[in-house]
Amino acid sequence: MVEPVVIVHGGAWAVPEILWDRSIAGVKTAALRGYKVLQEGGSVVDVAEAAVISLEDNPVFDAGTGSVLTFDEQVEMDAIIMNGATMEAGAVAAIRNIPNPVKVARLIMEKTPHVMLAGEGANKFASQYGINEVDKELLITPYAKEELAEYKKYTNTVYCLFNKTEHANPVGHDTVGCAVVDQKGHTACATSTGGITAKMPGRVGDSPIIGAGGYADDEVGAVSTTGCGEAIMKACLARHIVSVMGTGQDVVTAIKSGLNHMETRINGFGGAIAVSCKGDVGMQFSTPRMPWAYVRQGKLHYGIHPGQHIIEDL
Repeated sequence: MVEPVVIVHGGAWAVPEILWDRSIAGVKTAALRGYKVLQEGGSVVDVAEAAVISLEDNPVFDAGTGSVLTFDEQVEMDAIIMNGATMEAGAVAAIRNIPNPVKVARLIMEKTPHVMLAGEGANKFASQYGINEVDKELLITPYAKEELAEYKKYTNTVYCLFNKTEHANPVGHDTVGCAVVDQKGHTACATSTGGITAKMPGRVGDSPIIGAGGYADDEVGAVSTTGCGEAIMKACLARHIVSVMGTGQDVVTAIKSGLNHMETRINGFGGAIAVSCKGDVGMQFSTPRMPWAYVRQGKLHYGIHPGQHIIEDL
């Protein structure tokens, strides 16, 4: 039997101090929510979806409620969910004004022969299953509005995406995600994001791309990534990490390998969480911070700063 693990992240970026406590609280809540679903007999896909919904519903994160704005002040979101047992996956790209894009991604996986739907087609599909658009103002936080206004003063928002250093006004691109393994070694992942502030309308990042924003395979493990989407897509970061895990390397070494490859070859920065099919768990990031939390063996682990690892008994 495998020791079950539920791990989540709240995005790898230069998280400002004003958001530290709320970000940590959010990932702790999401990890506990996912673990409760597992304890109640839920599948790994149920767990991944529930944990990410918790993060999407939290306005501190750039996913669902709290999503950042495109240059034309719209809310366009991406999400993926993947079942490691069957390697089935569902994804949405540039879906508008949906509080929980991960729910739509799961419906695509389970109700259609496709893997991804985008834009208007994704919204129409969602409405067929009772998931309707909401007023975008319900998803937009004051922080998102302020950030867009700030970045409209500049012509290039790419700088902060590729620069790991602190910046007075960091671009918020705090994708959220979950990776899970149960007692039988079944795995799943889910990732969701509102993208990057002032992105071009229709821009799609790594989050809904299999092998980039997430990957799950029961023969190896599951991964959810975060950071600069353009770099993560070029590096196929999630698949890279799983491939290294498949050679017998431990989870942390595999994540470091992927991040190092992305930095040296593409000058991109980010982070990832992962579980192996044997119950190993790890997280790493090359950005200033990444809030993360996981539950294993009756203990809650969490952190946000480099090298920080706090453990609480449940």
